[in-house]
Amino acid sequence: MSGGHLDERTKLRRNDRAADEAWIREFLHESAVGVLATVHGGQPFVNSNIFVYDQDRHAIYLHTARTGRTRDNVEVDAKAAFTVYETGRLLPADEALEFSIEYGGVVVFGAAVVVEDVEEAEYGLQLLLDKYAPHLKPGRDYRPITAGELTRTSVFRLDIESWSGKRKYVEPDFPGAYQYDDRKRLAAEAPD
Repeated sequence: MSGGHLDERTKLRRNDRAADEAWIREFLHESAVGVLATVHGGQPFVNSNIFVYDQDRHAIYLHTARTGRTRDNVEVDAKAAFTVYETGRLLPADEALEFSIEYGGVVVFGAAVVVEDVEEAEYGLQLLLDKYAPHLKPGRDYRPITAGELTRTSVFRLDIESWSGKRKYVEPDFPGAYQYDDRKRLAAEAPD
């Protein structure tokens, strides 16, 4: 299946920052956590989640508690958005307005559904386990997913309708570039 199509929701203002579909797929495969946005009564809600991108189904699987806001929202309105991102070095400049940061991110729009089919729910959960614990195998390192466990969680599939990726990375020798974690050390070392 081809990737998500660009539409008005994913149109970028800066085409020089646009990422191609191969980069988007890889970024979704490698990102550790994402943020799911759902809506209820016009009010947006966000929820941080572990997730897995299923390239063959062009969908994102995630799970939450059996009952709660995410499930309630998805059952009322399937419209959803999902994002993953990373930050790189901070990029100082001679002018405050020109300060910047390295970054990469993907935004996905689509329809979310609660997976009711037991086989698909198990499939989605196993994909999650395989992503986060690839060195551990069901039946060898842990008990495989049971029917009882499936009744205690909600598995969601976000069918991707459109997506975009945006990134900015600069040369390694960019003058003054530093990591966010270094800011306190740099502040302590700076002249008064």
